[in-house]
Amino acid sequence: MNGTPAADPKTVLVTGATGYIGGRLVPRLLEAGHTVRVLVRTPAKIAGVPWLEDVEVIRSSLDDGAALRAALDGVDVLYYLVHSMAAGTGFEAREQAMAGTAAAAAVPAGVGRIVYLGGLHPANAALSTHMRSREAVGRVFLDGPVDAVVFQAGVVIGSGSASFEMIRHLAETMPLMPAPSWVRNKIEAIAVRDVLRYLVAAASLEGPVNRTFDIGCREVLSYAGMMKEYAAEAGLPRRPVLALPVPAPRLAGLWVALVTPIPLSMSLPLVESLQHDAVSREHGIDSYVPLPEGGLTGYRRAVALALAKERDGQVETTWASAGADADPLPSDPDWAGHRVYVDERTYSSPVAPGHVWTIIEGIGGRNGWYSLPLAWRVRGWLDKITGGAGLLRGRRHPHLLAEGEAVDWWRVERIDRGRLLRLRAEMRAPGRAWLELSVEPDGTGSRYRQRAIFFPKGLGGRLYWLAVLPFHSLIFPAMSRNITAAAHGLADLESEPAGPTP
Repeated sequence: MNGTPAADPKTVLVTGATGYIGGRLVPRLLEAGHTVRVLVRTPAKIAGVPWLEDVEVIRSSLDDGAALRAALDGVDVLYYLVHSMAAGTGFEAREQAMAGTAAAAAVPAGVGRIVYLGGLHPANAALSTHMRSREAVGRVFLDGPVDAVVFQAGVVIGSGSASFEMIRHLAETMPLMPAPSWVRNKIEAIAVRDVLRYLVAAASLEGPVNRTFDIGCREVLSYAGMMKEYAAEAGLPRRPVLALPVPAPRLAGLWVALVTPIPLSMSLPLVESLQHDAVSREHGIDSYVPLPEGGLTGYRRAVALALAKERDGQVETTWASAGADADPLPSDPDWAGHRVYVDERTYSSPVAPGHVWTIIEGIGGRNGWYSLPLAWRVRGWLDKITGGAGLLRGRRHPHLLAEGEAVDWWRVERIDRGRLLRLRAEMRAPGRAWLELSVEPDGTGSRYRQRAIFFPKGLGGRLYWLAVLPFHSLIFPAMSRNITAAAHGLADLESEPAGPTP
């Protein structure tokens, strides 16, 4: 972080702190000297963040006007960083209603400014549903009685961002990329570090302001050009892009969902937002926030920084940070009357519990699931096709996990470091599923325990469990054996004597 302490520290409330931008903004606001509150529906999602002890956590929803009014008491600046990738009937109306609730609650609370992050879009164009909704939310704030700063950004490039992951996987997967005609559209990206710099600065702008600001890196490329530049920076062979004379946003969204970590629910709005040019029309922000020394981060430099963060395991947040809420796993042993199916395996070994735990906490992502990789991939593809998360989301850090983080199609629901990891499934299935991995001392060695738990929903859920039983009978025994074998290999590696000193 490289923030400068604010001359006039504020009390700020951040909504969307479990998301990609919000989770990175909070520590930078703290570094700038501001007092920070965060409003979250599910505090467990931020249980593992390093800044938790430095903020006030308020559990509430943006639908609750009274609770929001109380949360805003004494707040100078409200950061509204909420935008759902959901769709369906009433989506836009609900987005605007929540923004209206926030704008109304800010007035009696005496909030001095609302800061919102929207998207770059052309004027007088037929926007996609999600871009139209973002523009409308920004308008709600600008038309309200509280001073508003509405940033409009294009493609955000940073380690773990949805846009970056989409570009990265397309470029790395496809040696020749057939693509719809919109890959020729003009795009102005922005590095996540510059987005955060503008957001932090917004708290201290001399007011009133009440306007939109287009923000970008001042470098205009086509989407095809961005993929080619990524390939060059990543050391990949040249990636020709064949632009086909059809827009095909839905087909392209499905294709993106299949070959990248982005689920269909996100890939469709992301692709639809690329149907028009997304370039800054003005640079008015320069009159309020001076350009950094050396200028804004160019696209190629932003890619290099993102790749370096991923290589070094320094990814702060990912697009999958927020996730979906779900009921917690009912307490053992009776599961409160639920019909439940359990596949339980145990495995004893002479390996110390610490080595087994290292393998458990590093599961998923590049390390895989320690059994029949093809079977896992096939299930992941099926999940993608039906609109689920699939297995390409990976994990934020190669070795460490925290509650609320995504691991492929799972989400960390509970972690007792050194003892237990509970993962909640976010795959598409007619029921709810969990996977528990735990280890405990067993004499001079350890006892590994593995439980797959499924709560079926109706007859379909029961038939689903019966259908996957043959796969479970192959996958889960192999998984328990291979995890303990990997722990044994780790123990052997660490016990090897060091080589001679030169």
